[in-house]
Amino acid sequence: MSATAPLPNETFAANRAVGQIALAVDAAQRVSRRQRVHEAGSLRVRFPNADRPDTLEAVIVNTAGGMTGGDRFGIDVAVGAGAGLTVTTAAAEKIYRSLGPETEIAVRLDVARDARLAWLPQETILFDQVRLRRSIDVTLAPGAQLLLAEAIVFGRAAMGEAVQSGKLTDRWRVKVGDALIFAETVRLDGAIAQHLARRAVAGSGVAVASILKMPGDEADVAAVRALADNFGGEVAASAWNGQAVVRLVAQDGAALRRDLLAVLTALNSLPLPRLWLN
Repeated sequence: MSATAPLPNETFAANRAVGQIALAVDAAQRVSRRQRVHEAGSLRVRFPNADRPDTLEAVIVNTAGGMTGGDRFGIDVAVGAGAGLTVTTAAAEKIYRSLGPETEIAVRLDVARDARLAWLPQETILFDQVRLRRSIDVTLAPGAQLLLAEAIVFGRAAMGEAVQSGKLTDRWRVKVGDALIFAETVRLDGAIAQHLARRAVAGSGVAVASILKMPGDEADVAAVRALADNFGGEVAASAWNGQAVVRLVAQDGAALRRDLLAVLTALNSLPLPRLWLN
């Protein structure tokens, strides 16, 4: 290797994908409009025509076609007072194996008074030997509404793929004003397949999802439980302190998606993004 040739680690770092979106939405005369949009790297955001003028729909596109170790994505969404926004992704996000560095995704959501945000990305698909660190930080003003759903699929069963080992750290924090009202961190490290096989974890399921609705109440829980006979996987719902949480586990991504669509339809008064229904 010549003295001027880049070292292997330097070459690896130089080829990593970096993407950022900063998006702000405001309301004027009951119509939600883009106020500011910043795009950098391999992330883009598009705004298809919405059926309801009071709720804008944003679709995030990853032009890199997936993520792997060392890639870093940041998404910052602000919804102004009285505005409505639904955010989804153009496709399921694939997180490939890593040779060592973690894939990092940082999401920040800020929802003003009387504003509404539905954060509904399509599934995140993990591959064997993945190393993913994701954080979702939400700040809500009093009177704001939030529907947040994230689904993770450990390997594509239809392709004969399985996640035997890797590392996942998924951190959620939600504040109303300065008060922390919801916090959880999921960590799976090492033999992921063995962890998922445990009854107290996923009972051998390989597709999981969590939904948080604020404000949420026992009526939301009842709406989910009324669908129990139609679920393909396991679904549990509970409500406390003005929030409702739903957990889903399924044997594969297809079953999880069917259950997730049913639950989101029951919880959400707005139509789901078109891309969810294709």
